[in-house]
Amino acid sequence: MASLGRRRGVPVNRERGVMAAAECYIVHEIYNGENAQEQFEYELEQALEAQYRYIVIEPTRIGDETARWVAVGNCLHKTAVLAGAACLLTPLALPADYSRYVALPAGALSLACATLYGISWQFDPCCKYQVEYDSQKLSRLPLHTLTSSTPVVLVRRDDVHRKRLHNTIALAALAYCAKKIYELYSV
Repeated sequence: MASLGRRRGVPVNRERGVMAAAECYIVHEIYNGENAQEQFEYELEQALEAQYRYIVIEPTRIGDETARWVAVGNCLHKTAVLAGAACLLTPLALPADYSRYVALPAGALSLACATLYGISWQFDPCCKYQVEYDSQKLSRLPLHTLTSSTPVVLVRRDDVHRKRLHNTIALAALAYCAKKIYELYSV
């Protein structure tokens, strides 16, 4: 299964079930000069902005950094959702006198995580991608053409629903917290 060339960052042709050129981009680890790392970063940025379905990152350092960035974004999203749910569900599970001790900090955490995600990740093209671990999906990619044995594979996913979810829950938690704080200080 051939690529369009052995040069770095070349889209892949479709052959025998392999991804089409518009679907997969490979950032090859080929060192040409002193600024190879900058070239890898530039190619990754271009691939993210071109919105390829799959991006294979062969250079280890950039692949690891990208995987960590995606993991931190996922952590912020999940924390915003879970803390917001805890804020909204705690009053149903605990007596009113005690629920505010859990609900208010959980609501603040949810709002903080959703805000941080919105500021740091929302406009980053990398937030549209997740690290792919499914070996069945990975087998369709031309990974045998790589020199690295541990590339990072990103898959583009629609994140509109997940953003709506954590923003809605964080705003509901904010409304609940504002109401509770008003009740506490108006008495």
